[in-house]
Amino acid sequence: MDKARQEALGDELYHALTTQTTLTPFTEREADITIDDAYYISLRMVSRRVEAGEKIIGKKIGVTSKVVQDMLGVHQPDFGFLTDKMEYENGADIPVAGNLIAPRAEAEIGFKLKKDLVGPGVTEQDVLDATDYIMPCFEIVDSRIKDWKIKIQDTVADNASCGVFVLGSEKVDPRDVDLPNLKVVVKKNGEFLSEGLGSAVQGNPLTAVAWLANTLGAYDIPFKAGEVILSGSLVPLENVKAGDKMEMVLEGVGSASCQFV
Repeated sequence: MDKARQEALGDELYHALTTQTTLTPFTEREADITIDDAYYISLRMVSRRVEAGEKIIGKKIGVTSKVVQDMLGVHQPDFGFLTDKMEYENGADIPVAGNLIAPRAEAEIGFKLKKDLVGPGVTEQDVLDATDYIMPCFEIVDSRIKDWKIKIQDTVADNASCGVFVLGSEKVDPRDVDLPNLKVVVKKNGEFLSEGLGSAVQGNPLTAVAWLANTLGAYDIPFKAGEVILSGSLVPLENVKAGDKMEMVLEGVGSASCQFV
């Protein structure tokens, strides 16, 4: 796919983002679209957001756990960028109308970096050494692709189906916890919804973050000190709508919550 076509598709996604509309899957329209094409489409979409005043503050890996892969029919991780406009405070009211299309909530472990990480060659120990602290996180994924009918190229192009995210207030040194065995319990509207372990994401959240660092490193994109890295959902995605409240407790770390209005 040539650069002009990549940029045109990125512009389509940006328009869909700003108007809360959806697009026919790119994989149905572009028979030869590759993951590399999708990545450059996403860069165009993100660059439009930055031109409009947003600031990149982190990166995310998604579709890391088998349960999420099975739900979406996508069987390898995706990757994307986080901006300051996506972040909401813990406990925030998150508007749906005029903001999101088909939101789904997922509970994650967020990593705050104190050092740069530049792939390829990043190891789990490198990630641990570069992490200042971890915190609970709700990522609210959203899709500009109609009816979430995505393949890996569609979600990578769509900036890893990024919507918005909420970080918990508590901060814990990852060296003080057993990351694969960290347990999250999620409630929706006050009722138990799901639970999961850190091992749901590639066996260890450190493995997922290292994979992301190395994958983006191949495109000359570094992790930077101060950035937030989202390591993937520990539980199945949950559809949310106005009126819903989501709560999570990451045992030994802290909690996060948000409600949709």
